[in-house]
Amino acid sequence: MKIIIAGDGKVGLALTRQLSMEGHDLVAIDSNPEVLEGKLQQYDVMTVQGNCATMDALRQAQVEEADLLIAATSADEINLLCCLTARKMNPKLHTIARVRSPEYIEQLFRMREEFGLSLSVNPELAAAQEAFRLLQFPGFLKRETFAKGRVEIVELRVQADSILENQPLSRLPGVLGCKILVCTVLREGQVIIPSGNDVLQKDDHIYVTAPTDVLAQLLKKLGVTTKKTRHAILIGGGRVSFYLAQRLLNAGVKVKIIENDPARCTQLAQLLPRASVVLADGSSQEVLDSEGIYETDALVCLTGLDELNVITALYGTTHRVPQVIAKVNRMESTGLLESLEVGSVVSPRELCCAHIVRYVRAMQNQTGAAITLHRIAGGQAEALEFRVDKDTRFVGTPLKEVQLKSGLLLACITHLGRTIIPDGSSHFEPGDTIILVNGRETPILQLNDIFA
Repeated sequence: MKIIIAGDGKVGLALTRQLSMEGHDLVAIDSNPEVLEGKLQQYDVMTVQGNCATMDALRQAQVEEADLLIAATSADEINLLCCLTARKMNPKLHTIARVRSPEYIEQLFRMREEFGLSLSVNPELAAAQEAFRLLQFPGFLKRETFAKGRVEIVELRVQADSILENQPLSRLPGVLGCKILVCTVLREGQVIIPSGNDVLQKDDHIYVTAPTDVLAQLLKKLGVTTKKTRHAILIGGGRVSFYLAQRLLNAGVKVKIIENDPARCTQLAQLLPRASVVLADGSSQEVLDSEGIYETDALVCLTGLDELNVITALYGTTHRVPQVIAKVNRMESTGLLESLEVGSVVSPRELCCAHIVRYVRAMQNQTGAAITLHRIAGGQAEALEFRVDKDTRFVGTPLKEVQLKSGLLLACITHLGRTIIPDGSSHFEPGDTIILVNGRETPILQLNDIFA
């Protein structure tokens, strides 16, 4: 497909990397020539310098022949105007806008057709939602939901001397007393799609598939105490903090926000009257100690600097805060975070990109495309949910007779609302949904692509 990406920030660059790898014909628009020059050197894309909201720039980008436009500049208003103008120039165009301000939520809902939007994405809101879900179920580093909330893939770290260490995967159900499936292992920066013979090692990050009701049993067996979050400290007062604080306060959680900008503190105090807003440097150990890091149930590090969030998170885990979350964008794909005790990590950029990539793949395959897509293992693998239909191959065939392409693992089948962790005798039927983990670089665009 021909895709125009307007805006070359973190989200734009990540999308360019992913979509160019998937073979799309890309055009990048940005007002900064230095940024475009850097992109041109890294990827085989056409570039246009200019204001993406103008007809002239869109015309140079050949918007009339494009299939999709993604507006991901730093300004919500420019993104909306860009989509509106592009749709006027090409009524058949699909458009996606990144809109971050909470002030526009109602307008987007009511005026989606007027703006000419196929989809709007809000990275900060997505990050807040993920952080909120993690705080609701302490103990897991990451949680990805499938099958309308009935199935999850959760991330755990294999601790020294835990019952997981040196354990063959084939023996885990008996050891844990519940049926789970380890569908991915991240070891020293490398993704492993495991078999039953693989043995877990200390500091492995494992991604476990299980029905939601089994997760509590899993944590209990691992000796992980799950204390309900009643008080949370948020470091940084940006949009993610605002969205997260709203949800926590509505859930009855006491919230303290530490922000070093006086004007933003005043604004947050007005917008969130039930929250405690502190004007201070949240990265200061003295401030953290005085503001109750020893008593809090959760520390969420949400400043605009990855390094600051990681350092503050490390301080929180050192002082045994039950739940620690750090927001990162640039550092997640470096592999550095795996070796650090920073708790859970959320990435607005990765969440946003995964949402957009799923939409792009659905455009390519109007039937048979993934229902849900999550990036796991530091973005090195994908977990996808597909619906089985009458055209799916091997319907009713036992899985022991079905050969998948290498690097793939069928993690779960949902049949008539019942979750099945599959074995060789399992099979799928039309109407079922299946969860698949792909550890290869080649994307899976539709369900029949998985079979060898």
